[in-house]
Order: sequence, then structure tokens, then C-alpha cells
Amino acid sequence: MKKFFEKVLIANRGEIALRVHRACKELGIKTVAVHSSADNEAMHVKLADESVCIGPPQAKDSYLNIPSIISACEITGAEAVHPGYGFLSENAHFVEILEAHNLTFIGPSSEHIQIMGDKITAKETVSKLGIPVVPGSEGKIEDLNHAKKIADEIGYPILIKASSGGGGKGMKIAHAPTDLENAFNLARVEAKASFGDDTVYIEKYLNAPRHIEIQIFGDKHGNAIHLGERDCSLQRRNQKVLEEATSPVIDDNQREKIGNIASQAISKLGYVGAGTIEFLYQNGEFYFIEMNTRLQVEHPITEIITNIDLVKEQISVAAGSKLSLKQENVRINGHAIECRINAENPETFVPSAGKIITYHPASGPGVRVDSAAYAGYSIPPYYDSMIGKLIVFGQDRNDCLAKLDRALDEFVIEGVETTLPLFKDLLRNNDIQEGNYNIHWLEQYLDQ
Repeated sequence: MKKFFEKVLIANRGEIALRVHRACKELGIKTVAVHSSADNEAMHVKLADESVCIGPPQAKDSYLNIPSIISACEITGAEAVHPGYGFLSENAHFVEILEAHNLTFIGPSSEHIQIMGDKITAKETVSKLGIPVVPGSEGKIEDLNHAKKIADEIGYPILIKASSGGGGKGMKIAHAPTDLENAFNLARVEAKASFGDDTVYIEKYLNAPRHIEIQIFGDKHGNAIHLGERDCSLQRRNQKVLEEATSPVIDDNQREKIGNIASQAISKLGYVGAGTIEFLYQNGEFYFIEMNTRLQVEHPITEIITNIDLVKEQISVAAGSKLSLKQENVRINGHAIECRINAENPETFVPSAGKIITYHPASGPGVRVDSAAYAGYSIPPYYDSMIGKLIVFGQDRNDCLAKLDRALDEFVIEGVETTLPLFKDLLRNNDIQEGNYNIHWLEQYLDQ
């Protein structure tokens, strides 16, 4: 077995920290878990070879505390850092500091993180690389008059978006000219409050698109591949709730075409590591919205249909190895669905922190659960409410839905409220069964 690093520090928590630990363990790599004082009893802390407490519960004082993470690397002798997703995973400054300390970041370069982290620069960059983009402003919107000019050119409705945005923050719709001033001002205020940057741009608002993302991978030798698409259209407040691969509305020819466009673009860019190019898809056309320069929450469904361990591939590429396979060797088989199970009320979505009394994850053929939860574990109130991910695999979509139905009946979590009942409810809906939904469907359904 080739050992890429002797020791990797995992700069994250919860199920993704555990997921990275398991990949390292199988590769013979020792792990260092960093954690806040609220996560002393976390699963990844218990299983890692070493653990270091890096601060109090608040994320800004622990998981976002760069000096503490660097110190943990120096104390333990870790050679590389895996950021997981969220927290510092797309922080170019963090990558620069790691590089200055001769530590390997298991991810792309700081330059590529910076390019794709700014939505305007990202759009300009990928457009030059041949990726189709949503019609809209070519750069930032200077003022209200500029906004009116662009909106008139592309036609209403339009979407005003924060350049540094994410998660739906700093995003407002103007359905008509009378909505523009209010939407423009609100988007800028929200962008400034959320990201410290009130720069916004405008895109044509698509009324009923799907959210389709392409998983790509590049290495340090100029090789790049794509691993097909994921359909992430079931969203609430721009947050993904359920994802599936492959998409019910994408055929083999479309998959090959957009996949090759994406992989060729990142090859030209010299991108290294895992990444996801996200599109809105409507009337047979793809429109770029953003690129995530990290592993995605929903990566397991791609792993299942391609039989490729994305975390191991990340580690291998970061260590300088070539990609383990070429595009012609990528095989997509079957269908996979992931449900994000959150500690929330399934109707109001109010977070439900507390102690898990009973924990019995679903299992059996075609079922995978990625979670760091266990009976007796207390969910802290300081972080994201996701308990884990239920992932199912079937020979086709109908088989996958049948397995999901069975797995949801088996999954038991008591002591806190969860969104498990929401998925049971959704599975009974004809639109979900037939794959007939778009990015607005779930919110419209919940509002009924």
C-alpha cells in the first residue's frame, strides 16, 4: 500500500471529519483530530490517533482559528491538512498560511480558491474557458442606474446576487422594474452584513430550473476528469435537502457533453483536486452559477455510482500522484439518493440540539449512513444541525426509491427532533416519485 502522508490533520468536525479519518485509516495514514471544547466527546475525536483541543465552542474561536490549527500541526507533526467542507475549506488565506509553513493543503491552490470564491471573477473565468453562463452583467453593478440598464437589456425577472455570496445570502429577485430598487438595496445590505462586501451582480432569473452539478477532478500533471452529475434541485432557502445521481432529466449524451466541457475547462485552468461546477438547467440548456473548490456534502452518491473513493483520490492527488483513472475508464452504474438528516423540527425547521437517546441507523443492501452520531451523544447548539446522511443505491431509480422507503422506516433517532418524517412524506409524492421537480418545488410544497 502506498502511503501518501504519514499524518494528516483533519480541520473539521462531525460526519465529514469521521469520513476523512476513515479514508486515511484505510490508506495507513495517522490522523489528528482538532476539536472545540464542545466536541470533546465527538466520534472523530475518539477514533483519531491524536486529538488537540483548539478552542472554545464558538467556531470563530476554534474551527476557524487558523493560528490554533497551525499550532496543532506543529505540535503533532502533521504534514497535511484536510479541510472537509465548510469552515476553512474555501479560505485562500488559510491555504497561503499552510504553504508558508510547508504544510500540504488537501485541495486546490489558493489562487484557484480565490478566483472561484468571487462569483463575478468566477463567471468571467469560466466563460473564457468555454463554460456556458447565465445571461447578465459582465461585472459588478456600480449603482441603481447601472442595475436598471442591465435589467432592461436582459429582461425581467432578474436575480441580484452577492459577489462573495453563498447559501442564498445577498440574493434577491426583481420580478418587474418596480421591484428593482428595493431588491438592489436589500441585496447589498445583506451582502455587506454576511460577507463584509456589498458588491453585487445581476443574472437573468430562470423560473423553473433544475440544479445540476458536475463532479470534476484534476491532478498536478495536467490530467482532468468528470464523474458525472448530481441533481440537487430539492432545496429549502437555497440549502440542499435531497440529492440524487444521476439526474432524472439528463441523458447520456447531455452528460458526456457538459461533463467534457467542465473537465476540459479545469484542465486548461490547471486545477488540482476535487471540485464541483454547478449549473442551472432549463429547457435543455446549462448555465454556470458557481464552482465549489472542495468536497461536497453530497459526494457519497457520486462515489456509489462510480465506485471511486473521492476522499482517497483527494489525498493521492494532493501528494502529487496522477489521477487513478482516465475519463474512458469512468463507469457510471445504477442510481443513488442522499437525504440530509438534520436535528430540526420537520415542519418548522427550528434546530433541536440535545442528547440522542436512541440511535439505530438504517442498514442492509444498498444502504450507507455517513454520520458521527451515536446513542448518548449530545448535539451541541453551536454548529450546523446535520446529524448525518442517509445514502441509498439501486440498480435504477425505482429500485433506489424502494430502498430509500425501506431505509427511512428502519432509521430511528430519539431524544431530538429530526427531518426523517419530511423525507417519508416526500417519498409519497407523485412529483418526487417521477423526478418531476425544480429548485422552487420544495418551498412551494412546504408552503401549501
